[in-house]
Amino acid sequence: MDDLSIKKCVPCSSKDLKPMTDEAANILIQRVPGWNLVKDDDGTHKLHRSWKVKTFVKGMEFLRLVADVAEAEGHHPDLHLVGWNNVKIDIWTHAVGGLTENDFILAAKISGLNLHHLLRITPSH
Repeated sequence: MDDLSIKKCVPCSSKDLKPMTDEAANILIQRVPGWNLVKDDDGTHKLHRSWKVKTFVKGMEFLRLVADVAEAEGHHPDLHLVGWNNVKIDIWTHAVGGLTENDFILAAKISGLNLHHLLRITPSH
C-alpha cells in the first residue's frame, strides 16, 4: 500500500476527474487516522478534522503551516479558526464536487506536520 504522505497531488481537470465512490472513500479514510468522512447539506462528501490549540496566535500558526503544505500541493482546503482555539479543516476537490485521492494525500500530509507544540491536548494517535 502506497504511503499517501509521499504522493503528490495531481492537477485537477474537471472533465477528466470524477468524485470517488463511497466504497473507495471508505477504504482510503482508514489510511488517514483522525480524519472523518462527512457529507454536507448538499450531499458533498468531504474530509473533516478538528483540533484544539493553546492560543489564538497558535491557531494562526497552525493554519499557516497547513497553508504552506496546501500551496506546495496546489490543493487548498477550507480552513477555519472558530472561537479562539478551535481549528477545523474541510478537504474536498471543489472542481469535481466531491472526494478524490488528492484530498487523502493532503490529509496525510497535514497529519504528518509537527503540530504538537501548538495543541492544547496531544492527539492520542
